[in-house]
Amino acid sequence: MKYAAITERLAHTGGAKWAIHQRCRAMKAEGADIIELTIGEPDQPPDPQLFEVCHQSMLAGRTGYSSGRGEQELLEAIATRYARRRPGVDAANVLCFPGTQTALFATMMALTGPGDGVLVGDPFYATYEGVILASGAHRESVALRPEYEFRLNADDLEAAITPQSRVLLLNSPHNPTGAVLTADDVAKIGAVCKKHDLWIVADEVYEELVFDGTFASPFDNQDLADRVIAVSSISKSHAAPGFRSGWAVGPHEFCEKLLPLSETMLFGNQPFIADMTAFALNSDLQTSARMRESYKHRANLFADTLGKLDGITAYRPQAGMFIVLDVAGTGLDGEKFAWRLLEAGVAVMPGSSFGDNAGNLVRLSLTVPDESVVEACNRIARFVESL
Repeated sequence: MKYAAITERLAHTGGAKWAIHQRCRAMKAEGADIIELTIGEPDQPPDPQLFEVCHQSMLAGRTGYSSGRGEQELLEAIATRYARRRPGVDAANVLCFPGTQTALFATMMALTGPGDGVLVGDPFYATYEGVILASGAHRESVALRPEYEFRLNADDLEAAITPQSRVLLLNSPHNPTGAVLTADDVAKIGAVCKKHDLWIVADEVYEELVFDGTFASPFDNQDLADRVIAVSSISKSHAAPGFRSGWAVGPHEFCEKLLPLSETMLFGNQPFIADMTAFALNSDLQTSARMRESYKHRANLFADTLGKLDGITAYRPQAGMFIVLDVAGTGLDGEKFAWRLLEAGVAVMPGSSFGDNAGNLVRLSLTVPDESVVEACNRIARFVESL
């Protein structure tokens, strides 16, 4: 039987990248004592008020079809949030999606096609390759270097641009490294993109999890307003990944062009979840503040302990839910290190899941209790010393 070309393009982007995570879950189901540091799922629940709003909304009958663009109250809540950053944003600048992943997929489908190039910092989040390849576009990697604290360097970006380049997929705060672009970084990157007439798709899902300092975004620059699309969700900021509630915010024309595709895909998200999301964005909840303090503390625990081990370099993150280690000094690459460490009772993600420039890295999640972090450090230390 024949299948569409998209199935071939995406054939190598699926579950294989999560093989260690899946093996970890299977081992735990069989009774193995494994500390799971693979995925970034918040370890605290959403604020109880979100459950109540969602529940009351369902009881009130908010279980029917939604608008293809999104429920009006949510559109206005998102627009208000972004208008604080760049005056003039309104509901016509917003489209709602079930999570950042869907927003990224739809946005890339609207901006790129066969033969187009998408520039992306490498390492990159594991699903980026799929959302780039889906439309027929191809990835154009820009190495994120430790000497720049894994922040995208504007000169490196410009050097990577080709005649096929159409989009920069920018992620700050960054997954997997926790790097945060400075205002100066953003200004220089924006100037390069304007010079070469590139779209900027800014994945800002970790915006509220910056440990210290100020979040900077190209979206906030009025001079870039016609070329920046910001995508995000409440998955990380409100510890609510399972609710699948996200958005894309961009120029009016972009939203009008994307709307038919969005309607073809899903025709709006659930009204009761939209009501809950609007409440979350309009309320001063402390979920992200608690996570910031917790993740910063755990990152420091990992960095202070593991950074002392021979053969390990720990890169202290500035934001997010992860820390990365360079394990090349142990004589193992990230893939071999991660699989052997799994047998020692700790599951981590190998850097090979995050691009071509991450082969010597492993990524550890910060979303486990402090006592599990301490025990994981002990197990990793024993493992490294045994090599």
